[in-house]
Amino acid sequence: MGAAAYFAEAHAALDRVSAQSEAIEAAAGLLVECIVGGGAIWSFGASHSFMLTEELVYRTGGLMLVNPVYPHGMNILVRPMPLTSQLERVVGLGRALFGSVSAREGDVLLLASTSGRNAVAIDMALAAREKGVSVIGITSLAYSSGVTSRHPSGCKMPELCTLVLDNGAPYGDAAVELPGLSQRVGPLSSVTGCALVNALVAEVVAKLLAQGVTPPVYMSANLDGGDEHNAELLTRYRDRIHYLE
Repeated sequence: MGAAAYFAEAHAALDRVSAQSEAIEAAAGLLVECIVGGGAIWSFGASHSFMLTEELVYRTGGLMLVNPVYPHGMNILVRPMPLTSQLERVVGLGRALFGSVSAREGDVLLLASTSGRNAVAIDMALAAREKGVSVIGITSLAYSSGVTSRHPSGCKMPELCTLVLDNGAPYGDAAVELPGLSQRVGPLSSVTGCALVNALVAEVVAKLLAQGVTPPVYMSANLDGGDEHNAELLTRYRDRIHYLE
């Protein structure tokens, strides 16, 4: 009962995500412009939203040019783990984190926050805009539209983005209601978010190929020839791949 309900909710959410083809194409256009123009791509998410960055960076079939902005103190390695929820509310932290990377005008930031309400994502969006960095926000519009901001500005992350992609997750993220339990189970934002960013990469690569540009895409290191393929491209694009430092 519970498993079938979760799969049904996940399929419905993925249908909602795939329906926003125009927004995905627009986001891909921003990334293509950045890549062709010699820019770098950055990615951030606090707590579980960082899964999207982990899915994108140093990944088979993924773009080499996606650079992580590490969520210091906001991942599952932190102890005690509830500290992650407190740190993502610290005003100014997002600005400091983005200031620690070498992002510049013309770059693009992929910024994931399912609720869109916490200060770290809001401050990072503000800092990126000030640098002339385009921001592609990944959020749950059902969630973020139903909560208040935790930032002194009163803004929420989606309001500050160049464009927004909806991960299709429901208000509160968890999707499955079960008899005898008031709290729903089965969060969806990781499943739909990872599908969304991989679809975005596929669209970017297709657009680059249509322009006659061979995109730097990772080959599995466990395939014959993978190490050589990756080493050649990593060398060629070294100036825009900052996670090798």
